[in-house]
Amino acid sequence: MKALKFLPLLFLFVFASCSTVRVATDFDKEVNFNQYNSFAFFKPGIDKAEISDLDKKRILRAIEENLSMKGMSKSENPDLLVSIFTKERERIDVYNNNFGMGWGWSPWYYGGYYGGSNVSRSTEGTLYIDLIDAKTNNLVWQGMG
Repeated sequence: MKALKFLPLLFLFVFASCSTVRVATDFDKEVNFNQYNSFAFFKPGIDKAEISDLDKKRILRAIEENLSMKGMSKSENPDLLVSIFTKERERIDVYNNNFGMGWGWSPWYYGGYYGGSNVSRSTEGTLYIDLIDAKTNNLVWQGMG
């Protein structure tokens, strides 16, 4: 019966350990976003993003859909410029598989077993979405994930 009390806690730890994409936003608190009615994609910035063309199309389509839902329209003379860029960093994880019995007081104990270490490398990427005021060229909103 006591084990059942800890079962929800176990599930909490298991689900909390699942990794998700961390998303953060930042914006200029002095800017009134209601003044923006139109947008355009800033092509020189988008071309520098180091992602596949298919992913770029998906991302730009999602941005366009979300801005349209906010009442904005795509324009040749925009109020906002939309740019995306990416950053990569290498992540190194070291798992020390050191287990086994160590030295003891009895003559039957020995030095133990050393399993070695496993090192894994992966590349993590972050996508940044910038909204830039077209008149002042100031960054007014940034999202990253």
